[in-house]
This record gives sequence, C-alpha cells and structure tokens, in this order.
Amino acid sequence: MTRRAALAGTAVALALVAGLPGATLGSGVVPTRIVLQSVAFPVDAIGPHWEQVDVPSAAMGRTVTVDVLRGAGAGPRPTLYLLDGVDASKVSDWLTKGSVADFFADKPVDVVLPTGGTGSMYSDWDSPDPALGWNRWETFLTAELPGVIEPYLHSNGQRAVAGVSMGAQGAMMLAHRHPGFYRAVAGLSGCYSTMDVIGAAVTTITVASRGGNVTNMWGPPGTPEWREHDSTVGAEALRGTVIYLSAGSGMPTPSDLSDIAAARDVMGALKEAGGGVALEAGARACTEQFAQHLSDLGIPATVHYEDAGIHDWEDFAAQIGPAWQTLETAFESVPQAVPR
Repeated sequence: MTRRAALAGTAVALALVAGLPGATLGSGVVPTRIVLQSVAFPVDAIGPHWEQVDVPSAAMGRTVTVDVLRGAGAGPRPTLYLLDGVDASKVSDWLTKGSVADFFADKPVDVVLPTGGTGSMYSDWDSPDPALGWNRWETFLTAELPGVIEPYLHSNGQRAVAGVSMGAQGAMMLAHRHPGFYRAVAGLSGCYSTMDVIGAAVTTITVASRGGNVTNMWGPPGTPEWREHDSTVGAEALRGTVIYLSAGSGMPTPSDLSDIAAARDVMGALKEAGGGVALEAGARACTEQFAQHLSDLGIPATVHYEDAGIHDWEDFAAQIGPAWQTLETAFESVPQAVPR
C-alpha cells in the first residue's frame, strides 16, 4: 500500500478547508493534504473506491483502523457503519469474506467498517481486560468516529448501522442506546437480549471465545448494566427506526455441504460446520424472540428467515443485499444536503 493522503482530524475546523481541491484516492494523483487543528490522519488507497483510514481514539488511547468504501454517484451521501463479527482484526471480514466492496460499488452510500473490535461487543467496558485490552467502542463509534469520517466524506448527515453475529448485537445496542442517531439498523444472525438465559450465555461465550473476561465488560451478568445493554428491554427506543433482521435455520445449504466435501480436512470442516449449525440455530431463536417482542410493541421491522444456512460468511454475505433493500428506504424520502 502507498501512503497517499491525510485525513482531517476534527469537524470543528472543517470550514477552514471547505472547498479545497483534491483528487480521488486510487486515481494516481496525490490529494490535497488537509490538516485541521494541526492533526493529520493517514489514509491509504486500497482500490479505486476503497480507503483505509487510521483514526486516533482518545477514549481507547490508541489508533483504530477504519476501512471506507466510497459510494457511487454525486454526493453528499448517507453513511452506513458496518460492524464485523467476533474476529474484527486488521481488515474487516465483510471485505475479505463478505464481498461487500463489490456489492456496494454501485450503491449511493459510503460504507465505514471499523476493525480491531475482537470480542468486544462494540461496547464501553468498565475495566481493561488482560486479553482484549481497553475497549470503549460505543464512545468511539458514536462520539468520535462520526465527527471525523463524515466531514471527510462530506456526508449528508444521515446514517445507519448494521452488523453480523457479535456485530448484529452491537449494532442493535448502539441503535437502542442512542435513539435517533441512526435512521436504520440491521442485525444479521445475532442475539439481542443480554438478560435472558440464551442472550446472557451468547454474550458470555462471545467474549470468552477470544480470551476475555465478561465481568470486565459490564460486571457480573444480570446486573443493571447488563440490563441497560439488552435491546429487548430497550426496544421502545427503536420506535421510528427502520429495522431489518435475518437469520438462517442452522441447516446446511447445498453449498455448505459441497464446501465440506471439498475441504482438504473433511473432519475438521465437519467440526467447524457443526459449530456453525449450533450458532445459527441459536441466532435464529434469538431473532424470532426479538422480532416477536417488536411486533408485540407495534414496532415495524422487516424480518427475513432462511430455510437453511449456518453461521458462516457464505451465508452471511447472501443477506447483505436484502438488508440493504430495507436500510436504503430510510434515506429515500429525506432531502439531500447542499453539496459543499
């Protein structure tokens, strides 16, 4: 990768550089170097519409790498924050396994994909964790990142959040804990309760699966802080938000079975698929419960259930299209901001 540009660091001084000329990253032309309040953030061009931005987080005391997919057409465009599953490492699995760079190439939305949130539930933790470090993801995603990335993208100020598995639960938590901040939310193969038996177990297992101690997150399970992060308990705050939910059944698809049969280590592939079956069956139960609760409250949601599908990226990737069809309706009737 070639170091190409610098990203402006604060929205406060944006007016100082509004209208400065620049070039599209990936065009082979070095863009104007924009520095706000003497802070420059590095940007790498990965492809014609794909950039990687290093955003410092004061809340976490470190730099967070964020992948950005610039949308099609003239701006300003809305912003979709797309959260990874449990292994959110150096590059989002949505890009390496979910094919979203191709999917969103012709869509009128800028997609922002944070990395480095492994096992974090995309939440603010109470204490540092020996394995997972110091996590203040809710603060970063709602109070720090939008103020940096949206001015850089010249966003129209409209945003949605979506995620898969751990990211689905994280997206729904962010939406219910910050009413109105996101116009739409999508959860793919996630669990949305932290207080019932299944939800508490899934949350604990998710954190522990990557070496973390869940008591460092919100204290012992069942305490008030766990309740505050339960999207079923907090569902009323989602009223007025466009909602999409999906899950498979846990039954392998023909494609899943073909992949297992073609694997070099068939027994290993069977073992991994067995885990995917169990995880997706759990996600299906969680989704059905959450969708029913929304229905009982009279809160509209688009819910899509597949007859087959396990907890893996091939099946997740198939759901991003239907999810986007619902998410984009949140932006269609809203007047566009005047381009800067």
